[in-house]
Amino acid sequence: MNRRARRRQGENTRSVRLPPVTAPRPGPLGLPVWRSSAWSFAGTAEQAEAFGEKGPGAVENPTVAAFAAAVASLEGAAAPEDVAGQAFASGMAAVSTVLMTFLGAGTHVVAPAPLYGGTYSLITNVLSRFGVSADFVDYADLHRVQEAVRPSTKIIYAETLSNPTMVVADIRSLYRIARAAGALLVVDSTFATPVVCRPLEHGADLVVHAATTYLGGHDDCAGGVVVGRPGLVARLREVAADVGGELSPDDAFLLRRGLETLPLRVRRMCATAMVFAAAVAKHPAVRRVHYPGLPGHSGHELGRHLFDSGPEGTRYGACVTVIPHGGYDAGVRLVDALRLVSVAATAGGTRTKATHAASTGPRQLGDGSSGVDAAAVRFSIGLEDAEDLIADVTAALDSLPGSRV
Repeated sequence: MNRRARRRQGENTRSVRLPPVTAPRPGPLGLPVWRSSAWSFAGTAEQAEAFGEKGPGAVENPTVAAFAAAVASLEGAAAPEDVAGQAFASGMAAVSTVLMTFLGAGTHVVAPAPLYGGTYSLITNVLSRFGVSADFVDYADLHRVQEAVRPSTKIIYAETLSNPTMVVADIRSLYRIARAAGALLVVDSTFATPVVCRPLEHGADLVVHAATTYLGGHDDCAGGVVVGRPGLVARLREVAADVGGELSPDDAFLLRRGLETLPLRVRRMCATAMVFAAAVAKHPAVRRVHYPGLPGHSGHELGRHLFDSGPEGTRYGACVTVIPHGGYDAGVRLVDALRLVSVAATAGGTRTKATHAASTGPRQLGDGSSGVDAAAVRFSIGLEDAEDLIADVTAALDSLPGSRV
């Protein structure tokens, strides 16, 4: 008789040692949310193997791993090599882990001007204290990029579409410069998404996304993700395990669910942005519109060769930056006069949003040194009807002093 098997356990033990959950059959179509931060192993050998590989059992939640793998699949659809992914709690967690993994004391990074304010601040205010130097140059002039490269350059950092000037990065040319320098090409493709451009196909080593914006797409979750060659991502994963920044399983679920409608949303947003930009550019109160879909934009032809297209034409992204006459005050007045468009500093999401760049990015934007005009207002186009958005912005522009001149 097995007395141990027949012994009745105490109520506390029975409460915390409930029967294990088995995978249901038929299998669910929806992604399960594994709300667990601790994992049980069959023994020390299995545990040692998991921790040695820094795999899902040791570091990543399976729901989080599923999101990272999904983005890797989208970005690597036609990449020349296998693609892996690593998810993070935010876009800046992703960016900071990439830079901390591949930069160190005495190394150098070349980055564009303008650059997303958070990344700019990280490089200039944080990494500089640890011996990392940087040059910020106008990526529209590839000769200046080449001149900025040093023997200590380890990363050439780019943004597929810059924020908020919408400069298009010549990824293929940057790839050649990076290769000649023995540096990595890291591309932040947040504003492009895999629906517009997949930088890995054009030579990028790693692609970064602030998943909070378009990948999630509904303003209800936060996250970041990095994809690239498995060897590079493995090095990234080791540093991620040391510095933290793990994505929560609930956010991972929402982000992965957002991927299923990503093409539908981004195609519609890009088409609306094109109509919106063309209409607003004609208003007498507008000095300039930054949108690569407009023929006069410096990145128009480059985008035509680099970006995907469909029945709606080439997809040039869903952000449009409008610069009214009148400087800083005109930009503020324009935003404050909007009624339909939401005032918010984030991009992506189903609702169109507007933000005055110089009011929200004082670390780099608005002083003229970065190439961002003090009057610049960035519109992140959502899913509303183009006619309604144009009417709202037209009315706001009409209210500016001297708009009829």
